Amino acid sequence: MKQAASKQEFPLAPMAPWTWPALLGLWALLLLFAFLGGTHVQSPTNPVPWWVVVPFGTALVPAGLLSMLAHRQISVEDGRLLVAGALLFARKVAISDLALDKARILNLDEHTEYKPMLRLLGFNFPGLTVGTCLLRNRSRAFCLLTSQPQALLLPQRNGGLILVSPEKPQALLDALRAA
Repeated sequence: MKQAASKQEFPLAPMAPWTWPALLGLWALLLLFAFLGGTHVQSPTNPVPWWVVVPFGTALVPAGLLSMLAHRQISVEDGRLLVAGALLFARKVAISDLALDKARILNLDEHTEYKPMLRLLGFNFPGLTVGTCLLRNRSRAFCLLTSQPQALLLPQRNGGLILVSPEKPQALLDALRAA
């Protein structure tokens, strides 16, 4: 008989409170440019007025960003750590491949050498950084960070780094060590 897999989810730390107003501000800016930037000549064969198309057309950009911001996950399942965010970027690592004896909880305001300096492949929006980043100490890391300064640094045995900001980093570290 097959045993059911146990899955533990670890919520991310909350994003900055101004992330959602920034998304609305982006939409307002797009609307402003769309309404003021064109001639808006209505074709006689087009039954849909241009002033209906513009709000829905410009809403596609913030709606896409919203879906990317909403999809973020840290979980432990079947001896693996899954870190995923922004619909496109995920890292699935066997817990045995992590050097948990070197893992530590950092305050990125104090340990600035671990702050992302350059995003190599990923997604960045105020309050969320996801993907492969070059850190200030010139090492590469897969990051899933919110605007909170507290983060969990997980070194891999192959030399890679995973930097995440769960709501309770000690609970994630304890679960990884127990697995």
